[in-house]
Amino acid sequence: MRSICSDHPVRYLRYRARRVRPGRGDAAALRHLIGFLRREGVIPDEKKLACQSTPVEHCAQAFGQYLLEVRALARPTIINYVPFIRSFLQDRFGSARVTLSRLCASDVVRFVQRQAPRLHKKTAKLMTTALGSFLQYARYLGEVTLDLAAAVPIVANWSMTSIPRAISAEHVRQLLASIDRRTAVGLRDYAILLLLARLGLRSGEVVSLELDDIDWNLGQVNVCGKSGQRNRLPLPTEVGKAIAAYLRRGRPESTSRRVFLRARVPICAFRGTSGIGSMVRHSLERAGIKATTSGAHQFRHGLATEMLRQGASLSEIGDLLGHRHPQTTKIYTKVDIKALRTLALPWPGGVR
Repeated sequence: MRSICSDHPVRYLRYRARRVRPGRGDAAALRHLIGFLRREGVIPDEKKLACQSTPVEHCAQAFGQYLLEVRALARPTIINYVPFIRSFLQDRFGSARVTLSRLCASDVVRFVQRQAPRLHKKTAKLMTTALGSFLQYARYLGEVTLDLAAAVPIVANWSMTSIPRAISAEHVRQLLASIDRRTAVGLRDYAILLLLARLGLRSGEVVSLELDDIDWNLGQVNVCGKSGQRNRLPLPTEVGKAIAAYLRRGRPESTSRRVFLRARVPICAFRGTSGIGSMVRHSLERAGIKATTSGAHQFRHGLATEMLRQGASLSEIGDLLGHRHPQTTKIYTKVDIKALRTLALPWPGGVR
């Protein structure tokens, strides 16, 4: 019990999600439990615990700080990477002092060979990516002179094996029409749904949107994407009017600079993306829409799919969605079934 830290709830929820469908409020409940145990003195305060951390923990935390401050990676990415590195260091050094200069290629290969068979392919792929990043970090520190990242075994992982689960344009219209804009919550939810559907924003981008990010004179919105990347997007009139209506008639008084606030006490900005996902799920249920997925990302996929069908290029779609690599956008070529049918060769012997 004394070794519990803020990293454990994240790891537990990730482990539990493989077996049980996550419930509403799971993350919040665990956060409150950890806070209560800390206040009662059952588990130590994080700052005190950091002073008593093991050499492995100290190295793993330093790597996390490097990813945040030097590489400017998003916190969810860091949260996913660090546990793999902690396991690798524990496997190699145990409770002894961590001496990165003693690492060799066989340590890396042996660890991946033991761990990969136990993991899902995507998780194994994430592990090798994290390991490669850590070995580059060790070289950055000057502790390792060889390029050990090149020794990380490649985990087979077919790209673009699945079709993006996109909400249809008809369901988007049905959902927007179902929102009661006579209420403050309705005004907020309508504006958020339009940002998801018309601009393809991620949940995190909606949550982090601030009042100063909207340039009303130029009709633009400054979006903070992955890895702190900033994208200036045109603000459609429909979306701008919805946000303005919420700010004037629905947004509670607050000193927060975030555009969208929670409707319940305490009145503050959303603490994470789960609030957006919960809103989307409940809105779909109220509208009687049986979507293939209940997440907010389906609007992003839906926008890309609709743009492709209307003749937009992959480059245009990638620019709007803020994709850094063209390969990320290519997956949407799989959803344009009509276009793909024109490429299909006739079956030998004709139709029977």
